[in-house]
Amino acid sequence: MEPEQQPNNSVVVVMVPLTAQSHLNKLLQFAKIISSRGVPVYYMGSTMHNRQAKDRVHGWDPSTISNIHFHDCQLQLPQVITPHHDLYFSKMFPLHLLPILIQLREPLSSLLRSLSATARRVVVVHDSLMSFAAEEASLISNVEAYYCFHCVSVFALLYLQWEAFGKPIDQGLQGGDIIPRDLPRVSFEGCFPEDFSEYAAQNIQWSMLDVGNIYNSCYAIEGRFLDLMAQHQSDKMLWAIGPTNPVAFDSSAGVHHKCLEWLDKQPQSSVVYVSFGTTTSLSDAQIATDGLDICNDEVIKQRFIWVLRDATDGLDICNDEVIKAQLPNGFEERTKRVGMIVREWAPQLQILAHSSTGGFLSHCGWNSCMESLSMGVPIAAWPMHSDQPRNTMLVTEVLKVGLVVLKSLI
Repeated sequence: MEPEQQPNNSVVVVMVPLTAQSHLNKLLQFAKIISSRGVPVYYMGSTMHNRQAKDRVHGWDPSTISNIHFHDCQLQLPQVITPHHDLYFSKMFPLHLLPILIQLREPLSSLLRSLSATARRVVVVHDSLMSFAAEEASLISNVEAYYCFHCVSVFALLYLQWEAFGKPIDQGLQGGDIIPRDLPRVSFEGCFPEDFSEYAAQNIQWSMLDVGNIYNSCYAIEGRFLDLMAQHQSDKMLWAIGPTNPVAFDSSAGVHHKCLEWLDKQPQSSVVYVSFGTTTSLSDAQIATDGLDICNDEVIKQRFIWVLRDATDGLDICNDEVIKAQLPNGFEERTKRVGMIVREWAPQLQILAHSSTGGFLSHCGWNSCMESLSMGVPIAAWPMHSDQPRNTMLVTEVLKVGLVVLKSLI
């Protein structure tokens, strides 16, 4: 797809998101913020993932914003068969995304050269795991700026970087601690598969070309850690622009979903929302024990909405053969008075914003954390992989707005 021709004096922005849902969402929310300043934004990805991003965005309709252009790339997507849930941790991390990411490099180069031929300046904003975009941008004279958008918490990123440098976590900058002394010193070992760690290491090399870093965070939440990051990366500009998600809704407009209608009938702050994101599947054994202990009305009579989908991370959009998580016979019937099981995509931000929602049982992905924090909903944390254990520490031990329910990796 050829981009629209831009005036010679114009500035355009190119967004390069990772193809995981939470990353797609964050970059699209940021695209909305930039486009509201009158700057054209090109949001690039596979045709399927761009459609996914548009279909699943919360709080606004991308089709109503004329200067966000979805640049669809025809890629060879992997054939993903939804795994059985008892193939647990090896299927928790979306390694199937890696072959997709490499394919985006050539279409990005073509897009940048086309835009640079007419626009005065092209600015590239890329996901921290798509840092090859910085190298591509550096090859074109009027692609003058490229910024890394970090989709994880500053707290988790500091923890990861300091460990990568081989330094004690309590040997902080300028004599202070990076991590508060009363928190456990927990390694990232085991949080990432080896193949992903190798890809991430390559991204660190490419990211040296970036002129600045953007964080989906703010001083009210991570001020101390933003200051430490600024000291640690004094050669780069730093912006904290979060939360990128909307923080208020018009109740008369937006998404209409059966779970929102159900919430309308519940008492204020009475419902626990349960969701573990798009890259995590619970095993059948966990559903039958830990999960049901939390939600079963015969145990605690707790109202709940439980999003129980398998973790194919959007590649099930064109797949009718999705394996569904197995609940004990009769569970949904027994709990229908107090709960709802949602098998399809759920409007998470609207659920968290609803007055009947009183808590969030979460894997503590940073997208979910920021949405929950911005809506004032406390978090019951069940971290799984990646940055989630560190986000759990931030939420429960530093901010003290949640508690740990189960410890998968921390």
